Amino acid sequence: MRAAAWALGAIGVLAVSSVAAVAGTQSQAAQPSVAVQKQAVPGSGKGLVIGYLSNKESVPIVHTISDSIRQQITRSGATLVFCDGAGDNAKALDCAKTFKTKKVDGILNFQHDAKAAPRVCAAGPSVPTISIDIPQKPCQVAFMGVDNAYGGFVAGKLMGQYFKKNFDCKYDSWVSLEEPEIGAVNDLRMGGYRKGFASVCGPVTNLRKEAFDASAEGGRQIMTDVLTALPGQHRIIVTSIDDEGIQGAFAAAKAAGREKDLWAGSLGVADNVTKCGIKTNPNWIAATAIAPEKYGWVGVPYLIKKIKGQAIPKNLFVPLVAVDSTTIGKYYKVNC
Repeated sequence: MRAAAWALGAIGVLAVSSVAAVAGTQSQAAQPSVAVQKQAVPGSGKGLVIGYLSNKESVPIVHTISDSIRQQITRSGATLVFCDGAGDNAKALDCAKTFKTKKVDGILNFQHDAKAAPRVCAAGPSVPTISIDIPQKPCQVAFMGVDNAYGGFVAGKLMGQYFKKNFDCKYDSWVSLEEPEIGAVNDLRMGGYRKGFASVCGPVTNLRKEAFDASAEGGRQIMTDVLTALPGQHRIIVTSIDDEGIQGAFAAAKAAGREKDLWAGSLGVADNVTKCGIKTNPNWIAATAIAPEKYGWVGVPYLIKKIKGQAIPKNLFVPLVAVDSTTIGKYYKVNC
């Protein structure tokens, strides 16, 4: 998953179960399963060697996740073997081979292509592997990251509540900006938006699925074409696999003089552009925050436990919360 940068100094996201009512509506239901999010115990990883296969360091949110992992490995006393897969399957294979050569004791695997996972797994050592945000079967012992079905659902439900209150649930089209190559993550998240919305407004209609590279520029290009294909429509719901898709969508709408025709929802809340967008753009009506700066707080301690032979859950879901313009200030310092 490519996504936008995470602004420094953000306040950590609280577990959903502790969140009060959002935008004057009913409280969000408690997240079904949440991993313990706590810094590594100093010295807990002493003598261990941990490999980390990064997704693509040039993407700011990935770098933020990497910094969190690096900090927690250092805190634990373990040795880090870092390798950037750079969103490239061949490079990911080389990273796996490096981990084997370096004799790592465990791996945090954030390589981009779920379909390439079997080859990457086979190229690496037979050690405990925790996947990050993208499934890495068959070698993963646990998946760490977003509960995508839930993350999509809570943002979609918030959107449904908005549309019910303001438009009696009426809209013209639903555009789903998707990243099919990441597999189940895409299906669960994007389907989650629609299920959450449907829980308030009924089944989604006039759906358009558009594949893109999960970048702001990709979102801009796709939505430029979509807006041309949808003349005269003024209530176009747009959901994206990440924040950047929505940033691009609004850029396209602005260029076309149609900013007020889009009504958006996303997942990430991973940079100041997004935070300010949610805070100041009345048409960016919902987003689910994932707190990437604390990913290491989950992945590193659990991997150390597994390396030491302790049982860990198969799903290590990070705490999530859906926010809108009225609630984002509770969780982040928004400087617009």
